[in-house]
Amino acid sequence: MRLFYQLRYLQRWGFTQLWHIKNTIKQINFFYAKLGKSLISKLLLVLFICIFAIFLFPVPSFAVQNQPINLTWELLQERVKSPILRDGNLTVDLRKMVIDLRTENAIFRDNFYQLLRKELQKTGAKALGLDLSNSVIEGDFYGSDLGLRTPLYAQGIAQIFTPLEQEQLENLRSVCLQSLATAFPNAKDCKFLLNNQSNNSSSIAVFRGALIMVESRFNGEVKFPNTFFLQSVNAQGANFLKPTNWDESRFGRNVSFSGAVFHAPSSFQGSIFFEKANFQDIKFLDSANFQGDVFCNDAKFTQGKFQQLVKFNNSFWQGNSDFSSVIFNNQVNFNKVNFHQSVFLKDTVFKQALIFRESEFNQLVDLQGASILNQADFSDVKFAEIAFLNVPGLVFNSNQAKILGNVGEIGKKLIVPTLQGNQNILRNLSQNFRLQQQVSDANQLEYTKQRLKLIELSNQLVAININTASINRLMNLGFSEIQATEISQSRQIKYFRNVRELLALPDVDLEIYNKLSDRMIATEPMVLSRWVVKSLSWLLLSLLLLLSGYGTNFWLVFGVGGVLISCFGVLFWLVDRYRRLCPVPIVPRYYETVWILFSFICLISGSLLAIFRNSGSPWLTLLCLLMIIFPIPGILLWRLYQQGRYHDLMDISYLTEDGTLRQLRLLIGRLPVIPRNPSFRERYMPLLWDRRWNWLNYYDFSLNNLVRLGFNDIRLRDEHLPGIISTLAWYQWSLGLLYIILAGWTLSRTIPGLNLLIYLK
Repeated sequence: MRLFYQLRYLQRWGFTQLWHIKNTIKQINFFYAKLGKSLISKLLLVLFICIFAIFLFPVPSFAVQNQPINLTWELLQERVKSPILRDGNLTVDLRKMVIDLRTENAIFRDNFYQLLRKELQKTGAKALGLDLSNSVIEGDFYGSDLGLRTPLYAQGIAQIFTPLEQEQLENLRSVCLQSLATAFPNAKDCKFLLNNQSNNSSSIAVFRGALIMVESRFNGEVKFPNTFFLQSVNAQGANFLKPTNWDESRFGRNVSFSGAVFHAPSSFQGSIFFEKANFQDIKFLDSANFQGDVFCNDAKFTQGKFQQLVKFNNSFWQGNSDFSSVIFNNQVNFNKVNFHQSVFLKDTVFKQALIFRESEFNQLVDLQGASILNQADFSDVKFAEIAFLNVPGLVFNSNQAKILGNVGEIGKKLIVPTLQGNQNILRNLSQNFRLQQQVSDANQLEYTKQRLKLIELSNQLVAININTASINRLMNLGFSEIQATEISQSRQIKYFRNVRELLALPDVDLEIYNKLSDRMIATEPMVLSRWVVKSLSWLLLSLLLLLSGYGTNFWLVFGVGGVLISCFGVLFWLVDRYRRLCPVPIVPRYYETVWILFSFICLISGSLLAIFRNSGSPWLTLLCLLMIIFPIPGILLWRLYQQGRYHDLMDISYLTEDGTLRQLRLLIGRLPVIPRNPSFRERYMPLLWDRRWNWLNYYDFSLNNLVRLGFNDIRLRDEHLPGIISTLAWYQWSLGLLYIILAGWTLSRTIPGLNLLIYLK
């Protein structure tokens, strides 16, 4: 019954309100009819309706409450005497105030600073903070005047602050010592801390409590120079319309300027951030200065916008620095910056010059999806061994922008994980370095491209093709029976174009995809002939990468040639000088054996050094050389000593030299065996075994056979020559043809002038 009466009451109240509105409309119509249809009459009617609406619909109380109120002296005293607890800290509540600190209001301004300074500087266990959230500050705000001025040397600190605060102040000394190698110790307080001096200029203003300025508006300048904030600073969404000065400030706790807008020049020069610094979604509409700053923890500038010049010169970053999705409309300077952890520049836009000159990178620099529209300068940058520039998806046009760096170094630090989707990036980067005549860096990018292509070919030959694999093979790969069946049914309708299309199947989840994506591919079924062609392409590309860096490293080719020449030189010496032990021994002399072994060790050591210093996979390169040198010659050598040698002219060398000339010769058309014409036999004379320098002739013959260059024209004789020895010579001669082609191709890609002629024609 009670509910029934309440409903009847609401119905009657509604009818009453409707009756009042109806009568009001009747009165307005009557008044309109009296006034007529003239323009003046209509204006009067509109004015009457507005006045009526104001009285009928008053301003809501919450709208009045949200309006800032003027801060008076009496109200300030009241708020100071009754601080509130916010986020665990006692703070003076000056939220939603209009605080007039202009020179016209000098009396209130002086009293304002005097009263707040007195309360905020009180010593005790609980420090008092200041909350200016949603307030409007007129005139200049001298925030450093609210701090407690104190000397920084250890003897002066102990008597004023709590043990925890003393520890925070002492941390400043350790930070100065850690960053001693940077330009930061030029700051005033660091010099005095390191020298333990005590005078007035070594003092600092200490702000003991929390500072909260959420969505505050500062119409004048903001000045916090040389201030140590022992508690957090929260300025999210704050608006700074005039210049701000935070030079040489120290932030002992977390700092947040997220969403803040700086309309005028801002300076944080020489500041230290002991904890995390959050500058996310910040806007600097004028110049910003972070020179000499020290970030002891992670610093986050994501989604920010820098309209004018930005300076981070000589800064020191101990944690990760995140500049993802930031827009730099003007030049940004990171000169002589030390990055201890990763630098994230993902999807960042650089419309003007990006300068990292003389900086140090110790870990990843992520430029994935970044846009370089002008110039990126990495000159004289020091990269740690594990540091590199990750550039997949980089937006870079070599005709409009350019990347600068140390010749022979910057190209090795540009990394992309896969070839797919990054071919255009590698091509533009390679073209950039060729235009600057940095051939080694362009070649390094070409090597990276071909290495990724080899990985792609390997996957096509070895990885499981989901378009052709049977259900059992898919299950062995890691799919469940239901998933394998669904894949089989789906590919009967349409082949998969890439493995990501598996995620469209209802039973294939992201977890199984991430687990198996690197072990499967999605291509059209390959016939046997196509598989053979791809296998040969893989083999040829592997050889080119292992033996010459795909024609990009001549010193690697030089090392490979040294191994071939030294090994075949010793092989021919062994075949020629060590023939039998009985009935009459034909073996080399002791001193000749010592010299040939010593020279072999020297040559092979130099060659191996060149390989290990220049090959991306030195052990695989050595394995490849072993497969070329030892199997065929080893079998022939074993067969030679197995069957023995029983022929005429056993006491004469198999090798002959042209006795008519002794000079350095380039023997392009030379063959390893002399002709049968008797006149040639008169010119070519057997090697002299009794000479101490005879062992040099075998290296000369190996050099002639491989690169067609030698001091003497040394060949095999044509009479009483075992076929196995002739086969060994012809085998090296055939390898020499391939080696000359490889060396010539490599030289054409590494000589700057010839390289430009080929690629920029």
